[in-house]
Amino acid sequence: MKRALPAIGLFFLAPLVAEFLLGDLPVTMLGALVVLAPMYGGGALLIRELVRRTHRGWPSILVLAFAYAIFEEAFTTQTLFNPNYLHLNLHLLEPAFIPALGIGIWWTVYVLTLHTVWSISVSIGLAEALVPTRETQPWLGQIGLMVTTLLFAFGAIASTLITMRQDRFLATIPQFSVAAFACLITIIVAFRLPQPAPDRAPGQPPAAWLIGCVSLAAGSVFLLVPKQWAWWAVAAYLLLDLLMIAAVGHWSRQSAWSASHRLALAAGAAGAYAWHAFVQTPAVGGAGIADRVGNTIFAAGLVVLIIVAAKRLRPAAAP
Repeated sequence: MKRALPAIGLFFLAPLVAEFLLGDLPVTMLGALVVLAPMYGGGALLIRELVRRTHRGWPSILVLAFAYAIFEEAFTTQTLFNPNYLHLNLHLLEPAFIPALGIGIWWTVYVLTLHTVWSISVSIGLAEALVPTRETQPWLGQIGLMVTTLLFAFGAIASTLITMRQDRFLATIPQFSVAAFACLITIIVAFRLPQPAPDRAPGQPPAAWLIGCVSLAAGSVFLLVPKQWAWWAVAAYLLLDLLMIAAVGHWSRQSAWSASHRLALAAGAAGAYAWHAFVQTPAVGGAGIADRVGNTIFAAGLVVLIIVAAKRLRPAAAP
């Protein structure tokens, strides 16, 4: 059981980051973890295990996280296509709407980035930082992997049924087909990416604290870009995504790149979620005292997690 603790931690950490640290759901809705943990946690855990078992690295995790994002938003919630998701009058598809495709480019880029970066990748990064000696090792055996797969399937089906019960919207066959094709191609690409090179180029990336600040700033800017900018917002998102991919890609190829840098990168991005939760209106409920207390609890929990992970990295790096 002790060997599976990191997997259990990621299973619950992913939904907490994705929905509660973000501030979309209030602390009073923690019971939703019954469905959210199998969906988010199961997905994050499956992605991590498949990548680590095949000895691939973070590029494959990011690409599979993108496939997960398409799957969730195109099939389980259908927000990519639903003009009035759950009748909440959020107008998600209106900015940069393309009638021929039935999608809003603003929402598509925004929500797929949220899941790719925060829901999956940041959650995996934080969880792995807590167990630095097992960072690249599989955490589950064959039985654990099968159980995780079943839990993920349960989460996906339950999420879909709950959504359909509240909103009978159904996307078109061409929309589902394109989304399925995109998922398939993305998964294939993830497993065709080369394995990490054993030797990295000489070089010294910026200090971990500076990388954390860059990650925090980039995540904060991403979350603050107003959707009213429409196509300009899309351009800003894509520019931020490309700049961070290029910067991290360059830094991580240098020999001095370490687990501390990876923790700082994940911590900075998670920190953007934590502070932004205090200024946004939750997707469910209002912004009352209970919600702000919940925001404080989750932000404090993140700080504790980062401190614990940083302390565990020190003895692991000593040898």
